[in-house]
Amino acid sequence: MNDEVDYLPLSMLNQLEYCERRFWLMFVCGEMEVNAPVLEGMQQHEQVHTGGTVQDGEWRALRRVYVWSDRLRVAGFADVVEVAGSGPEARLRPVEHKHGRMGRWLNDHIQLCAQGMCLEERTGRPVEGGEIFYWGSRRRVSVEFDAELRSRTERAIARAFHLIESRCIPAPLERRAKCRDCSLEPICLPRETLWLNSGGESDG
Repeated sequence: MNDEVDYLPLSMLNQLEYCERRFWLMFVCGEMEVNAPVLEGMQQHEQVHTGGTVQDGEWRALRRVYVWSDRLRVAGFADVVEVAGSGPEARLRPVEHKHGRMGRWLNDHIQLCAQGMCLEERTGRPVEGGEIFYWGSRRRVSVEFDAELRSRTERAIARAFHLIESRCIPAPLERRAKCRDCSLEPICLPRETLWLNSGGESDG
């Protein structure tokens, strides 16, 4: 099955880092549950998914930019790529738009870093960091693409391909907080699955 997947969608890295089972359900099984928060997030993305260029001071914002990496085998759209300057000295930074507020996990950072690494491969220019705009707080969060985040991003990509090759759906998370915030909880049924996997014993 691994040979059938040429390039992994960048957005799936976000799902994988949040929950491997969620990644499997969405990417391998094609499951998607559109609830109110998901629908609101889709509507918020509409204005940045129209494409085009906007000038804001020294930065020029390119909307909906397709990027990919042949080395990492990932591809997808960056919501915005901001460019300052021109020629060999131009600076680049990807900007991702997310629904809600910044969470306790690094799934958004992983997706953004992968976009930056794709930009580096495509342009030959260093991309030192990017930003995530959270609609819930109406603020940007700066993300540095340091060695640790880059390494974690590459490990996430490798883990995604390994999961696909394994042909085995991951077990549900033990961390219930993530499940409560997940739109696929009614499809995943983590509590029920863990109960069955334990032999039907009471979890108290």
